[in-house]
Amino acid sequence: MNRDKAVESFNKLLDVMDRLREECPWDREQTNESLRSLTIEETYELSEAILNKDSFNISKELGDLLLHIVFYAKIGEEKGEFDISVVMERLCDKLIFRHPHVFSSTEVDGTGDVVKNWEQLKGKEKNGNRSLLAGVPASLPSLVKAYRIQDKARAVGFDWEKREQVWDKVKEELAEFEQELKERGAQSAVEQEFGDLLFSLVNVARLYDIDPDSALEMTNKKFVSRFNYLEKRVKESGRLLKELTLEQMDSLWNEAKGGGNGE
Repeated sequence: MNRDKAVESFNKLLDVMDRLREECPWDREQTNESLRSLTIEETYELSEAILNKDSFNISKELGDLLLHIVFYAKIGEEKGEFDISVVMERLCDKLIFRHPHVFSSTEVDGTGDVVKNWEQLKGKEKNGNRSLLAGVPASLPSLVKAYRIQDKARAVGFDWEKREQVWDKVKEELAEFEQELKERGAQSAVEQEFGDLLFSLVNVARLYDIDPDSALEMTNKKFVSRFNYLEKRVKESGRLLKELTLEQMDSLWNEAKGGGNGE
């Protein structure tokens, strides 16, 4: 990477942001609150590009996110609260503090020690007055939040001794869910048991190094692709989907699975 070119480009971005806040009516009206939902949208667009292994759009969406970071920093500067240099200095200070195995004399034996030290150091930053799990944003999607909660608990040793032990928990939660369904209990009780089952499956994903959100999204994309193939084949035959029997749909579905949709 050309550091001089990177600095030049970043300075250019800051100059562009300054002009936008001064001369563009839309940009001038934006606030932290109005940008929030747009930032979330940009994050999901980056996530989609990553899942698609689309390097061009990864770089594009990273640029969009960088714009938002600079935008928030500009608003902070206008309020006299902070500016982009404060944002970067605080980030550097945090990274150096939480990586004593790189910037100091602490020794680690693999990634596990790094993660454990990270959580312990975060606790010191908060002077022990904040819950470990308070660092998981409440607004995270539930699947991602479950993974982060479990990961943070694991970092302080709250986990199974062997990952194979998680399967007993999955079987236990599945049995409890099935029992609640048989008893036809209150909907809230059924949902609670289903939530427990999902939580245990997220634990499986974590213990076997699977990103549950990415895994589910890949399945979503696969289902959509196969369903689109099914619709296309039915349309080509001059029929409507609702006119097909379940057996006929299954036949086309299996055709799609067999490679008809390119997957």
